Amino acid sequence: MERTVLSTEEGGIRTITLNRPESLNAMNRTLIAEVAEAFEAADADDATNVIIFTGAGRGFCAGDDLNEHSAPADQAAARDHVRAIQRVTEAISFGKKPVIGAINGWAVGGGFEWAINCDFPIWAESAKAFFPELKWGMFVTGGVTSLLPALAGLNAAREMMILGERYDANALLAKGVAWRVVPDERLMDEARSVAGRLLTLSQRSLRAMKRALNRVAAIELRRAIELETDITVESFLDPDTTRRIAEFSTRR
Repeated sequence: MERTVLSTEEGGIRTITLNRPESLNAMNRTLIAEVAEAFEAADADDATNVIIFTGAGRGFCAGDDLNEHSAPADQAAARDHVRAIQRVTEAISFGKKPVIGAINGWAVGGGFEWAINCDFPIWAESAKAFFPELKWGMFVTGGVTSLLPALAGLNAAREMMILGERYDANALLAKGVAWRVVPDERLMDEARSVAGRLLTLSQRSLRAMKRALNRVAAIELRRAIELETDITVESFLDPDTTRRIAEFSTRR
């Protein structure tokens, strides 16, 4: 069976690619685990200095795969699932090496969260993003309850996470959520160009800078992850969430 995440290294640049293009790289349990493993392996690999994170096909990541959604049997199972999702954020945010996001197509829910976790999120012009969680009775993860207000301001974060508004790449650039927006056909070239610039720097100093910047925010980010985990576990176990997701899947 083909892996749901591909990881290749060339010249110090490791590219991690979500590989479920038929579902816009929607997150099932296998993909979540393989993303975390890929980032942890890249962080431990002496040959890798910079990481590019992207998605195969027409989308970066469409969030939870609702076709495979089922209510966890109990709180322990729910917590185990949410911790698996948060493990990816921890690997991206607290890993030593800089992560360039090459965000193509849709970035929805958890996929939007992973895009926000990247150090240098580059968005294709046609890319779009939104948080549908509250509509489904769920909750956000990825530490975005801390990261998004810091990037976009509290009012914009409320709008994005509570109202679930949809945004194109240029709107996200204006809000400070996207770092750079480029034509679709230049997305990977731009990501590799930025990676090349990072390779010319002192890798010791680069990693120290990421560590220092994250250390300032780490306490709040870890608190956010803990709080998000607790609330998301509660939402997974709420029958109203199961009903809302079932109704949404039926309408599709």
